[in-house]
Amino acid sequence: MIPKSTSRFLRVKCEDCGNEQIVFDRAASTVLCQVCGATVAKPTGGKAVVRGEILGVLE
Repeated sequence: MIPKSTSRFLRVKCEDCGNEQIVFDRAASTVLCQVCGATVAKPTGGKAVVRGEILGVLE
């Protein structure tokens, strides 16, 4: 039996410009906004710290 993954993709809204993009919740590198270049997610060694509004979870 294959265990279910606890990792997810999140739809995040940038705090600065309002751009929506999809981010991995356990990102290993800093994720920047595609429009304004602001930091959207910062790695912590486990789950990334999301700096913006989480709009939804993709499954």
